[in-house]
Amino acid sequence: MAREVGRAENTEVDSLRISCVVADDHPALLAAVSDFLEENDYDVVAACTNGRDALAAIRALTPAITVLDYRMPGGAGTDLIQAILAASPDTRVVVYTGDGTTELAAEVLRAGAHAILLKQAPLDDLLRALRAARSGSRYVDPLLAPDSGSNITLTTRERQVLELVAQGLGQQEIGRRLSIGTETVRAHLQKVRKRLSATTSTQAVAIALRLGLLE
Repeated sequence: MAREVGRAENTEVDSLRISCVVADDHPALLAAVSDFLEENDYDVVAACTNGRDALAAIRALTPAITVLDYRMPGGAGTDLIQAILAASPDTRVVVYTGDGTTELAAEVLRAGAHAILLKQAPLDDLLRALRAARSGSRYVDPLLAPDSGSNITLTTRERQVLELVAQGLGQQEIGRRLSIGTETVRAHLQKVRKRLSATTSTQAVAIALRLGLLE
């Protein structure tokens, strides 16, 4: 069943919000995720409990993004991802799954999804995944990323730089705080992103937090 929850009228405020379809066959989780996104500048135009209704809603509403349970009745998995992208090529697909593996992550990305996230992740990680997808980047839950084990370490300086990124500081301000040049800050971040298989510094922060590399 699909529940349309979009705002009643197009207003200047609504035009700044990102249209989104959410699909999950667990009603409580569907409601919780939809409410959370509504509170964070997303306009949830439809909330669906199966793949068939999700596809119909996306075809009719062409949202900017969809948050999609990987396993649902009425169509799911990579077949649903591909059907969604065929119906609405500009819609970014974020897969939200209760369980997964590195192989599943690779499979959904090959199917055209921009992100995959475990449901047990903090909801702030969902926002990071959505931001990455909207920018055209890829986001993989740290626990599903290849080589995401405890053998990854950061140097003291890399940890300091990343902690300041987590506080919202830019590279120039980080350099001033640590008495190092901006180019040095940039070099540290490049090394950290490569080590953590992150496409952005924000994703590197999320991965480091999930792996216990930052406090």
